[in-house]
Amino acid sequence: MIRVLLITLLLVGCSHDLETYREWQPPMSLETFFDGEVMAYGMVTDRSGEVVRRFRVRIDGRWSGTQGTLDEYFFYADGETQFRQWRIERLDDGSYRGQADDIIGVAHGRVSGAVLHWVYDMELSTDSGDWQVSFDDTMVMIDTNRMLNRAKIKKFGITVAEVFLSFEKKTAAQAANF
Repeated sequence: MIRVLLITLLLVGCSHDLETYREWQPPMSLETFFDGEVMAYGMVTDRSGEVVRRFRVRIDGRWSGTQGTLDEYFFYADGETQFRQWRIERLDDGSYRGQADDIIGVAHGRVSGAVLHWVYDMELSTDSGDWQVSFDDTMVMIDTNRMLNRAKIKKFGITVAEVFLSFEKKTAAQAANF
């Protein structure tokens, strides 16, 4: 029994090693991908894997050097809408930090190759009240115009829900025909 507990604690304490993705292409660059309009489509699952929400997001990104602003407009299948504005900065070491009104403290992101690991605490409003939760996001570039994201939502270190998102950058050709 003690051996099982020790192994479990060791596995829980391990986080994925970003260096594994160092050679993956295209390289992750928030300031390149989120410059202009991006659409995202997603779902939220509860801890048992049941889909509990579906949504889409229009993201308008603007960058000036290492400083970026992402305006996110959420449209949920049940009719609810939401707005979040991220203020993001790329640091000298290539990592990122960001803030938004519902983010507690500062979000931190590290990049390796085509992957960004992004972590933050958030005040999340639900039908059962407001909860302080932690997000653990892994964002992966698929190509220069597409990215996937899996976010684990944790409370007291336990994953209580997950968010899956597919991002698509609007190309100049798409914008001209919009």
